[in-house]
Amino acid sequence: MSTQAVLFDAPGPKARLRHKIFTVIGALIAVGIAYVVYVQFEAAGQLQAFMWEPFVTDPQVWTSYLIPGLKGTFTAAAISVVLAVIFGLLFGMGRLSPFAPLRWFCGVIVEFFRSVPVLLMMVFAYFGYFATSNLVPNQHAPLAAVVTALTLYNGAVIAELVRSGVHGLPKGQTEAGLAVGLTPGQVLRSIQLPQALTAMLPALVGQLVVVLKDSALGYGITYLELLNWSKTLGSAYANTVPAYIVAGILFVVINYSLTKFAVYLEGRLKKRRARA
Repeated sequence: MSTQAVLFDAPGPKARLRHKIFTVIGALIAVGIAYVVYVQFEAAGQLQAFMWEPFVTDPQVWTSYLIPGLKGTFTAAAISVVLAVIFGLLFGMGRLSPFAPLRWFCGVIVEFFRSVPVLLMMVFAYFGYFATSNLVPNQHAPLAAVVTALTLYNGAVIAELVRSGVHGLPKGQTEAGLAVGLTPGQVLRSIQLPQALTAMLPALVGQLVVVLKDSALGYGITYLELLNWSKTLGSAYANTVPAYIVAGILFVVINYSLTKFAVYLEGRLKKRRARA
């Protein structure tokens, strides 16, 4: 008998047929919505050929707008990911601490920042602190607010991943570590955390997709990322809709590439564990 745990029973012939029917219906609805949007844009003259020409004929579209936008997006995402990993490891280990007050404190912080909307944190960080303080230069205040909000939210998510990853390990490893004289903290740092981090890698890469997407919320506090530069591009060339469409395509390509990398990484880790 197989000992593999599953969350649901495998669908039978009728269920598979029903899923196919729902998939076809959903695809038809999506195509219909896309067609209606296309018709409306075409009627408004937003998809005419001359509006798309600058993306091919004018290098400044890329050098002065889209590439600086991508640079802003990647800058905020890169800084936020590094800080979020540090935040997540510290508070994730704090949630696993045998010292109850520290465990409760870290639990309250993690749950709070997981619950607050990212845009709200950006607004409070920018208008409530960075825009009025001298901690960072005024031109970097939007970036500081975006990084703060993304770090707190995604760090809280990573902390929960650390906690759940450690709790998902076999209990025998903890007992073996304690049996050879290690303290609970040493067991956590030397045995449990390295394994949990290895298992978490695909989820961490997937969280990078969330960071990249959420960086677009910096638009609300005037941070110059891809969405904001696309708006400026649309105003400069009178092609707002094509500019947003191109920005959306860039986001899709980047996030899809990261998602495929996460799938590839997960497959490599499974093969490594199988060989071990």
